[in-house]
Amino acid sequence: MAANGDSHSELRREIDDLGRMVGTTITRFAGDAGLELVEKVRGLARSMREGNAEAGASLKSLLAELDEAQLKVVVRSFSIFLELANVAEDRQRIRTLQQREEASFPEPRKESIRDAIAAFKSRGLTASEVQTLVNRVAIELVLTAHPTEAKRRSVRRILRRIHKTLAERDEQQGQSRQQARINRHLQSEMEMLWQTDFIRPRRPTVLDEVMRGLAFLPVLWEEAPALLDELRQALQADYPTVKLQHDPPLIRYGSWMGGDRDGNPFVTPEVTQQTLERLRRTAIDLHLETGQRLSKYLSISDRETPPPPALTEAIRRVGAQFPELAEELKSQRPLESYRQWFHAIEWRLGKTAAVSLEGVATPPAGAYQSASELWADVNVAATALLATRNGTTEAVEVQPWLDQILLFGFHTERLDVRQHSGVYRAVIDELWQAMGVVEAGATLDEATRCDRLLQTIGRPIPTTGVELSPAAKETLDLFTLLRRVGRRFGMSALGGHVISMTEYASDILTVLWLWRASESVDGGDRADAQLLLPIVPLFETIDDLKGAAATFRAMLEKPAYREHLRGLKNQQMIMIGYSDSTKDGGYVAAQWCLFQSQIELQQIADEFGVTLTFFHGRGGALGRGGGPAARSILSLPTEAFSGSLRLTEQGEVLAERYDNPYIAHRHLEQVAWSTLTAVSRRSRQAPTEWQEAMDRLGAESLAAYRRFVDHPAFGEYYRLATPINAIERLPIGSRPSKRKASGRIEDLRAIPWVFSWTQNRCIIPAWYGIGSACEALTTAEPSMAAILANMYRQWSFFTAMIDNASLALAKANMTVFKQYAELAAGISGADELTASIVAEYDRSRRAILTITGNRELLDEVPWLQRSINIRNGYVDPLNMIQVELLQRAARGAATPERQEELEYLTNLTVKGLSTGMRTTG
Repeated sequence: MAANGDSHSELRREIDDLGRMVGTTITRFAGDAGLELVEKVRGLARSMREGNAEAGASLKSLLAELDEAQLKVVVRSFSIFLELANVAEDRQRIRTLQQREEASFPEPRKESIRDAIAAFKSRGLTASEVQTLVNRVAIELVLTAHPTEAKRRSVRRILRRIHKTLAERDEQQGQSRQQARINRHLQSEMEMLWQTDFIRPRRPTVLDEVMRGLAFLPVLWEEAPALLDELRQALQADYPTVKLQHDPPLIRYGSWMGGDRDGNPFVTPEVTQQTLERLRRTAIDLHLETGQRLSKYLSISDRETPPPPALTEAIRRVGAQFPELAEELKSQRPLESYRQWFHAIEWRLGKTAAVSLEGVATPPAGAYQSASELWADVNVAATALLATRNGTTEAVEVQPWLDQILLFGFHTERLDVRQHSGVYRAVIDELWQAMGVVEAGATLDEATRCDRLLQTIGRPIPTTGVELSPAAKETLDLFTLLRRVGRRFGMSALGGHVISMTEYASDILTVLWLWRASESVDGGDRADAQLLLPIVPLFETIDDLKGAAATFRAMLEKPAYREHLRGLKNQQMIMIGYSDSTKDGGYVAAQWCLFQSQIELQQIADEFGVTLTFFHGRGGALGRGGGPAARSILSLPTEAFSGSLRLTEQGEVLAERYDNPYIAHRHLEQVAWSTLTAVSRRSRQAPTEWQEAMDRLGAESLAAYRRFVDHPAFGEYYRLATPINAIERLPIGSRPSKRKASGRIEDLRAIPWVFSWTQNRCIIPAWYGIGSACEALTTAEPSMAAILANMYRQWSFFTAMIDNASLALAKANMTVFKQYAELAAGISGADELTASIVAEYDRSRRAILTITGNRELLDEVPWLQRSINIRNGYVDPLNMIQVELLQRAARGAATPERQEELEYLTNLTVKGLSTGMRTTG
C-alpha cells in the first residue's frame, strides 16, 4: 500500500494528466491561440498570487482587452479544470480512506461505528448502558432543495463517468493496450464536457428538484442499510446481548422538496400531492424489485430443505385470505416455498401501489396497510432461513431488505411541510372573519389570540357564501391533502409541519387549529383521533432564539397542545436556524445564541416531561452552519443532546456527499460515530469563566457586525460589491431569492446572502466580528488570551467555531475582494465599508492564529492548505473575469444580444467559482 506521501504524488500526477487532456481539448476547440491565452492568464494569476503587483495590473489590463468570446474560452477552461481537480481530490480521499482502513486492520478505522462501540468497551460501559445509548440514537437527514446546486445534472453525469473511467484505468495498470483505450474514452469525455452548456436552459420546477433528490436514492438504498449491518456486527463482537430497536431506526431520511412552500409560490397543494405520490411509488417499486430479485435467488427446494411449518402456514393463510392470490400461487412451483412466499409479497405490493389519494378511500383487497406489515411478511422468510441453517443467506440477502423497509417504508423520505408563520396568521384572521369570530381589521394581542384559537378549535369553517383569498383557499386545500395522506398513506409519509419565523405560542396553536379543522374533510374518519401531526416551531433570528424558551413554555402550558403532544408520546421537535441567525447577528453571536437556546429549551422540556429533538437547519456553507458534520454534532451542548437529532442536507452538499457510494458511506458512518460518541458523554456545563467569555465575545461581535451592516451605505454597497444581482437571476432553484419583493437586505434569503459573499471571496458571514470581539476582550483584560486558547483546546463548541472560521478566512482573499470593492467606489461611504472589511479580516486572522497557536491558517490540515493554494491559481482569475464582466454590464451593452451574452458569461463565472470554492451558499 502506498505511503501517504506517495498517495499525494499520485494525486499530483493525476491532476497533471487531466490538465494535459484539458489542454488538448482547448487546442481542438479554441485553437493554439486559445490555449496560449489560457496559459498566459494562468501565469499572470500565479505571479499575482505570489505578490507581484505588476502581474496583477497586467492581468487586469489583459482581461479588459479580451472580447467575450475570448473570455468564454478562459472561463470554461478554468471551470473544467477545477471540476476535474474535484474529481481527482475525491478519488484521493477514497484512496486515503482505503489506506487507513488497511493500515488499521483488524482494528476499526477511526470515526467508524466499530470505533464508537470499541470505545464504549474500552471505557468499561456495561451492556445495559450501551443498550440504553443505542436506543436513544435516532438520526434523520433531511434533503432540501435550497437554490444552491449550481451544477447541471448533465455535467454531473459526465463527471461521474470520468470518475468511473479513472477507476477502471487504475485496475488496468500495466496493460498498455487497455490504458490507451481508456485514455481515448477520457479524452472523449473531455470533449463532451467542453461542449456541454454549464448553464441550465430554464429554472428547475419543484418536481425537477424532487427528481434530483431521488437521483441519490440508489446510493442511499444500499449504503444506509449497510450502516445498520455494521452496527449489528460491532455490537455482536463487543456486546452480543445488545439489540437494535426498530422504531425509530438508527438513521432515516426526510425531505423538504415539494413541501417547502415558505416564499415559494410554485409549491402548491397539487405539487405536494404529486411529490408524495412519487415518493410512495418510488419506494414500492424498489421493494418490488428487491422481492423479485430474492424470488429468483432463493431457489431452495422443499425436497432438499423442508420449509419450517411457520412458512408453510403463512402461505396457506395468505391464500385463504385472498382468493385471487391463491389462484396465482397454484401456477407457482409447488415445491419451492420461498419463491411462493415472495410471489405472494410481490402480489400484495402490487395491490399496495394501487392505493391513491384520488377516488375511493378503501384500499384494494390484499394491499399492505403499512410498511410494518410488509416487514412482518419478509421476516417470515428471514426466520425460516435462520431455522434451516441458512443464517449467512439471511444476513446477506434478506436482512438488508428488512432494514430498507424500516428505513424507507412506503414513503422513501418523510416529507416535511413548511410555511411562514405570518401566512398562517393572516389565513386564520380571514377565516375568523368568515366565521364571525372577529371583525375585519381587528388586532389581537397574543393572549387574546391564543384564547380565540382554543375557543374555536374544531368549529366548522363555512364553505358556502364566503369568498376566500387565494392564500386561504390554498392553505385549506393543503390541510385537506395532508388529512387524506394521513388516512390513506399513514402519518409515516409525513415528517414535521415546520413554522418559519415562529415568534409566539399562537403560531403553533394556529397549525393545530388548521389540522383539527381538516377532520371534517370527506365527512370525517374514525381514525382521525389517532392521526397526529408533529408541529415544529422554527426559531431563526437572534431575538426569536432568545425568546424561544418562553415561547416553548407558553406552548406547553396550553392544555389543548399538551393533549396533542401526549398523543405523540410527549415527543417535541424544535428547529433552530443557523442561516438567518447568522445573517441577523453575525457568526459568533449566532453560534453562541444557538448553543444557549438549546440548553434553555431542554430545561423547559425536562420540566414538562417532554422528549426534545433538535432539528438543526444547517446549510452547506460555513456561513450557514456548514462544515464537517461530525464536528458539528460533537460541538452540540451535552446538556441538551439526547441522541435524537435531525440535520438538513442542502444544495450542492447532496452531490458532494451522495454521488459516490464510498464517500456516502464514509459520511454516514461519521455522522453515526459522532452521534454515538456524543450521546455517551456525560452532561456537563462549560465552566462559568468560559460562558462569561462567550457572553462578552457574542456581545462585542454582534456590535461590530451590526455597525457594519447598519451603515447607511451598506445596502447599495452590497449590491455593487458582490454579484448578488447575477445570483438572483441564476436558474438554479425553483424558489425566488427573496421572501417578498423588495430591495431590503432583511428580505433577502440567507442563501443568496452567503452565496454572494462567497463569490467575491469575502465569506464574511463565517467570520466577521471575531477579530473585534477578541481584540476588545484581550485589550481590556490581557489574561483573556490564555483563557481563549484554553477554551479552544478543551471545549468542542469553541473549537468547532474557531476551526470553521479559520477555514473561511483561509478561503477568503482580500486582494481579490478589493477588485470587487472598486465596483462600489462611486458611492459615499464605500471606502469606509471596504476598510472595515479588510481591517476586520486582519484582526480576525491575528486572533485565530493567537488562539490556535498556529503560524498560518490551517497549519493543522496541510493537505487543505495545499488544495486551497492550488485552486487559487484558477479561482483568482475567474474572480477578476467576473469583475470585468460586471463592469461591462454596468457600463451598458450596445445591444440586447450583447447584454444577454454578458449575463451568460457572468453566470459561467459564478458556476466556475462555485466549483473552485466547492461551495455556493
